[in-house]
Amino acid sequence: MCEALQQQGDVEKLTSFLWSIPQNEIVSNNESLLRARCLVAYHRGSFHELYALLESHFYSPKHHSDLQNLWFKAHYREAEKVRGRPLGAVDKYRLRKKYPLPKTIWDGEETVYCFKEKSRNALKDCYTRNRYPTPDEKKTLAKKTGLTLTQVSNWFKNRRQRDRTPQARP
Repeated sequence: MCEALQQQGDVEKLTSFLWSIPQNEIVSNNESLLRARCLVAYHRGSFHELYALLESHFYSPKHHSDLQNLWFKAHYREAEKVRGRPLGAVDKYRLRKKYPLPKTIWDGEETVYCFKEKSRNALKDCYTRNRYPTPDEKKTLAKKTGLTLTQVSNWFKNRRQRDRTPQARP
């Protein structure tokens, strides 16, 4: 029921549903109920409740992305309320650094330019063996890293270009 109401985006019905559940079940570690409580807390502006829910329970990795968005959006809304103005890109960046994701909703792996550390290492390893991989090797590497074939191809092209020594201009 929680899942369906969350997918519909009907926060009012979700709130009513949560209030209708006996308290002893709400306290349970049912992940669907916990995620629903997080969403309701966010929409009510109860950010400290949201943070407590996110920090005190481990959630399955398939929901990490949505919960991470809630975490950051809550911090952004809090800061906008205090500052009385919309946040810029630099403000948001600083908030992400000031309030890193809790381990309960994050695998702990840094992402730089949309590439996870494991992906970058796999690309670098392949590059040291072969600067010009075949299309099949690129496809295999794309599957291994979770990147698209275009991303892998562009990474190799950019890396080769960066490694070239600068030519003397006449």
